[in-house]
Amino acid sequence: MAYAGLDNPDNGAVSATGKKRRRSVRDVGVVLFEGFSLLTAGVIPEVFQMANEICASRSRGDAFYDVRFYSAEGGRVACSSSISVWTYACDTRNGNGFDALFIVGGEGAQNAARDERVVGWLREVLPLSEVVKPIGEGWMLLAAAGIDRSRETTGLDGLPPEFAGIVGGEMGDAADRYEPAKTALTLVKRDLGIEVARETAGRLSLNGSAILASFLSDSNPATRVEKVRASARWLKENCGRPISVSDAVRVAAMSERNFLRCFKQEIGMTPSEFLLQTRLEMTSRLLAETDSPIDKIAKRCGWINGDRLAKIFRKRMGLTPSEYRMRNRSAALDDSP
Repeated sequence: MAYAGLDNPDNGAVSATGKKRRRSVRDVGVVLFEGFSLLTAGVIPEVFQMANEICASRSRGDAFYDVRFYSAEGGRVACSSSISVWTYACDTRNGNGFDALFIVGGEGAQNAARDERVVGWLREVLPLSEVVKPIGEGWMLLAAAGIDRSRETTGLDGLPPEFAGIVGGEMGDAADRYEPAKTALTLVKRDLGIEVARETAGRLSLNGSAILASFLSDSNPATRVEKVRASARWLKENCGRPISVSDAVRVAAMSERNFLRCFKQEIGMTPSEFLLQTRLEMTSRLLAETDSPIDKIAKRCGWINGDRLAKIFRKRMGLTPSEYRMRNRSAALDDSP
C-alpha cells in the first residue's frame, strides 16, 4: 500500500495513488519528530488510504485524500522502533494550510518547540488549516506557537463543532491508536459518509474499539428518501468548502443516476441547483450582514474567488455583489426609525 507521505517527495503535487491532484483532493499533514510512535502515526495514513481505495472502487475517481509527513528539517525521521519514514520540511515552501493537520510529537518534539523554523511554520499554517489534532507531545508545539488548550472547542464556520478547529483529548496508552483514528474517521465520515467510514474501520480492524463504538454505530439512513435528505443536509453544511455533486453521491452511497433522479423528486431541484442556491443564500446573508471583503466572502462560500462570485451573482440576481450590498444597506436605513 503506497502513501504520499511515505515516498520520497518531488516537486509535483501528487495524490496517494500517484496521480496529479485536483482541487477536490483533501490535503492531510502529519507532523513527526525523532522517536515518534509508529503505532500512533501509522494509523492516520492507513485510514485515509483505505478511504481512498473504497472511494475509488465505488466511483472510479481519483484519490480523495493526499497524506504527507512533515518534520523539522525534512528527509528521513526514525520512529521509536528505528523505522524511518520520508518527510517534507516544515518551512514556508510548505505553508499553504491543510484540511487536516495531525501533530504526532515524539522525543524530538521538545527540541522542535525551540526551533523557530518549525514554530514559525506552525504559526503560518495553523490559521489556514481546517482541523488540527495534537497528539501527545504535539501540544508542546502548539504551545510554542502561542495556542493553548482553551482553544480545543474552537469551531470553524461550516463545520459541526465536534470535528472543527483544534481537536483535544488526553492520550493514554490504550488510546494511542484510536484517538487519531477517530479524528481521521470523523473526517472520512464528513466527506464521504458513514458507510465509507464504517467500512474503512472494519477493513483496518478498528471497529472493535470502545472509543470508536458509538461513533461507528450512528444510525444509517435506510431508505432512498432518507439518504437524499441526508445528502441535502450535507451539501448545506459543507457548501463553503470545495465540494461537488460527486461528493454528495458518495455521501448518499447511491449510484449517480439513481441519486440525481431521487434528489430532484424529493428536493424539487437538481443537486447542482441546490448547492448553487445554498451558496447564493449564504453569500447574500454575508453581504447584507457583514463588512467582509467580497473576495473573502467568495472563498468562505465556496466560490473560489470574487470574479466567479460576481459572474454567477450577476447572472442569478441581476446585480453585482457590491450593488446588492449597497441596496440592502440603503433599504435597512430606510426602514430604521
